[in-house]
Amino acid sequence: MKELSRRRFVIGTGAAAATGALAGCSGNGNGNGNGNGNGNGNGGSPSDRADAFLNDNDARGYDGMEDQTGEDEILVEVGAGSDGLEFAPAGVVVDVGTTVVWEWTGDGGGHNVSSTSESDFEFESDRTDEAGFTFEQTFDEEGAALYVCDPHIAQGMFGAVAVE
Repeated sequence: MKELSRRRFVIGTGAAAATGALAGCSGNGNGNGNGNGNGNGNGGSPSDRADAFLNDNDARGYDGMEDQTGEDEILVEVGAGSDGLEFAPAGVVVDVGTTVVWEWTGDGGGHNVSSTSESDFEFESDRTDEAGFTFEQTFDEEGAALYVCDPHIAQGMFGAVAVE
């Protein structure tokens, strides 16, 4: 019986050690990349973050951040471009307090405007293909509003508003 108990002890200790080692690999403690400085919203100016988001995702129709500072309200077309799969402009810089109005062209099928998890702001419009439909958001603080058209992510329909 002593040998059986010793054998169980050795097997049990080995299993506990292996479990502890695995738990250390999958832990959710500090320094796991989910805190500040991981590139998801913490680093660089809003314009830099918006530009990187649009470039990294090969946003259709993107040709640099368009300066719209000094305006109280700006318009972004939804369903722009030759095939209706762009935001125009794709990237804009605005002042704090600016209202952005997204207006549907009616081209390219059903679209929406939906903030991403990396965005400093949370918003989502209805999905529609109705020409003239509008959705608006007033940005009352600095940050990067990073968004997509959910049905057309694979086609590169990304947009960004840098609020500075």
